[in-house]
Amino acid sequence: MPIPLRSLIPLPGRWPAALRGLVGGALCLALCSAPVRAAPPEYQFRVVGGLAGVSQFTQWEEPFWTRELPRMSGGRFKADIVPFDRAGISGDDMLRLLQLGVVPFGTVLMSSLTASHPQYSAPDLAGLNPDMASARASVAVFRPYLEHSLREQHGVQLLALYVYPAQVVFCKKPFAALADLAGRRVRVSSAGQADFLEALGAKPVHTPFAQIVAHLESGSVDCAVTGTLSGNGLGLHEVTRYLHALPLNWGVALFAVNQNTWESLPADLRSLLLRELPKLEAAIWNESERDTAQGIACNTGQAACTKGRLGRMALVPVAPGDERRRQEIFAATVLPRWLQRCGQSCAAVWNQTIGPARGIPAR
Repeated sequence: MPIPLRSLIPLPGRWPAALRGLVGGALCLALCSAPVRAAPPEYQFRVVGGLAGVSQFTQWEEPFWTRELPRMSGGRFKADIVPFDRAGISGDDMLRLLQLGVVPFGTVLMSSLTASHPQYSAPDLAGLNPDMASARASVAVFRPYLEHSLREQHGVQLLALYVYPAQVVFCKKPFAALADLAGRRVRVSSAGQADFLEALGAKPVHTPFAQIVAHLESGSVDCAVTGTLSGNGLGLHEVTRYLHALPLNWGVALFAVNQNTWESLPADLRSLLLRELPKLEAAIWNESERDTAQGIACNTGQAACTKGRLGRMALVPVAPGDERRRQEIFAATVLPRWLQRCGQSCAAVWNQTIGPARGIPAR
């Protein structure tokens, strides 16, 4: 007669206490050591961010979307982010892709809109803002117009405005003032910068950010305009020797979302973004001001450098003639050429926003 299995293995209640503890511990070890899989986020989306490899993206944009958003939402929301210059998207296509909804959330460099929508480049025209306080004032007074125009003309909701460190001149050969740039080939990133350099007698050369070092090494340009710290990150302190202290402009970027995408988001996600993105914007502006000083310190080999690589560049101070020339060039060249590209309606926009705030009317 077969022996019942339960007569060979005592029921748990009949096990000795030591054995019950041993088996319970083994079960706990097996179950508790199994990997715990977090629940997938309720809503996940894609963001196209700013320039790759610079502080704005690596220290602020990327951590906000990939780490802070899941943390603040308790894991409910998450975003993947890629810099636009590694996403196969040219800067001047970004606004159009946002309008179509192909890119739901995206960062757009204002300077990239010079050809297609020159009106949006107004608050960061070359020569307008010689310091961060001026840049803040110009952007603040222009913002209501920008928000309304993006929404009404493009179906795009403005969520934040970012800024890069001061855009300054790096050169291989000595110079003592901006006037000494006459005849030199200078890398620029926008039509406004080109207008400013042409007024100095220089020869502007439009070059992508990632190719600046190659062009300097090959001799196709003698100088380059770019951010103080981002230039250090590229290695400009190794291929140039002189750095001018005057910001030509700052590199303002808008962060926006397709309007239909925005309206389809969960209400609490919209509320979270409206609460937290202004904080991100303020942090980026403050950091860009610090990075401007850091870039100068690092490129010139000062002990205050903590974020970049030490160089041995000579800092060319802003001479009284430089400041006077900046004002003259802006009023006589940069602003009139912007108005030519932009049209009569832009004169009205300027005279209702930045013009009276900065005391520079458009005629």
